[in-house]
Amino acid sequence: MFIEFFYKLKEVGIPVSPTSFLTLHKAIAGGLVNSIDDLYTAARTTLVKSEKYFDLYDQVFAHIFAGVELPNIDELAIDLLAQSMLHEWLKDPKSLADALGIDEKQLSQMDPEELLEYFKQRLKDQEGRHDGGSKWIGTGGTSPVGHSGVHPGGLRVGGEARNKSAVKVANERRYKDYSVHGVLTKNSMGEALKRLRNLVPQGVKDQLNIDATIYQTLRNGGEIELVFDRGIVDRLKIILAIDNGGWSMEPHVDLVQTLFSYAKSQFKDLKTYFFHNTIYDLLWQDPARYKQPVQIKDFKKLDPDTRLIIVGDASMAPYELMSTDGSIYAFERSGRPSIEQLRFLSGFFHRSIWLNPIPAEHWPYTHSINVIQSIFPMFELSLDGLEKGVQHLMSR
Repeated sequence: MFIEFFYKLKEVGIPVSPTSFLTLHKAIAGGLVNSIDDLYTAARTTLVKSEKYFDLYDQVFAHIFAGVELPNIDELAIDLLAQSMLHEWLKDPKSLADALGIDEKQLSQMDPEELLEYFKQRLKDQEGRHDGGSKWIGTGGTSPVGHSGVHPGGLRVGGEARNKSAVKVANERRYKDYSVHGVLTKNSMGEALKRLRNLVPQGVKDQLNIDATIYQTLRNGGEIELVFDRGIVDRLKIILAIDNGGWSMEPHVDLVQTLFSYAKSQFKDLKTYFFHNTIYDLLWQDPARYKQPVQIKDFKKLDPDTRLIIVGDASMAPYELMSTDGSIYAFERSGRPSIEQLRFLSGFFHRSIWLNPIPAEHWPYTHSINVIQSIFPMFELSLDGLEKGVQHLMSR
């Protein structure tokens, strides 16, 4: 069982070393582990080196020592999408009922909790890819959450634990918000901000810090030690462009905007823009994409060292990327397809990334994602993806 435990931890992606496993065995042989509660604590202490793996550890522990299943559906992603559908239902019941192809009166008899469970079941019932139609949730037709990217590749411990307390603790998923693979949520805001802390200036320290110089000189007994800081001119400039059109993106828009607003103190200049599906001639400063348009051609006046971060599911019909009149908005008719504008942005800014809420394992099945991925380095909109994206933005 211990060997199986060791290999299952490695299988799910926790970097467990043989040395740490031998250390655990030494603790057991020395009489330090006398119950499953002791084993839970000792194993996590010796085998797991970062809190970002605690959630995975809990799931594997409950699986090995209590037989709890590791199903293939990420309930968190489904919950987010179902919440989005519920929000739309409360705003406009008729439109959503029509889009789903069901009787509005049937849904109107349900309370919010029943509606939420109904929407979740509709999301779970789909098997495989479906194009068109209104019953299933697919990539076309009247389906309200096309290209939503429900995540079947994650791990989740389900059910209620009725064993010893250590297994119950593991089943509580107390460290779910630390998980590197789950989609970003409000609860994981603090962990996401830790990833953004790496997005700091890396310019030359050429500004003399008088106070710190005096302090260090006094500590050195009068031997002068000059302390330099980076000047304000080295503060980073960030452009954040968010796709806020379509239900598949709705659960992420406010979260991403709030996340970067909290981190704004790190940046000299943070500008947030909005778009729908992809970028054509314009980005918008107002979330409604109505009053404050900004011409893409005007970005030529900006500093190329500005970091460009685009957030979107990158899922759309091919013509929206390739056609000269691909935009669904009649006023955007420049004669230039979106793909050219994306290439311009990628080529002009020295560092740019695309953050995608759809899990990476689904990207190969969507043509538009493959095209955009060939233009921008693409990372998942998860804690792990955000960390990797920041590392790319700050690389030289």
